[in-house]
Amino acid sequence: MANNNNQLVVPQANAALDQLKYEVASELGIAIPQDGYMGNMATRDAGSIGGNITRRLVQIAEQSLAGQFK
Repeated sequence: MANNNNQLVVPQANAALDQLKYEVASELGIAIPQDGYMGNMATRDAGSIGGNITRRLVQIAEQSLAGQFK
């Protein structure tokens, strides 16, 4: 995540979030430049990637919470 001003609560999660970004982009058929600079990417594409990442993270959290209460 190049030039990102957001601070991660768990800094060790950075690599996993980068991996997730590339996975989601690949599934959507969107190419992310290897240098990580997304300034030339269409806003719609960036929004699609971010929205799908958020959906996936919520799904992971829900599954984790469901597992705790079984």
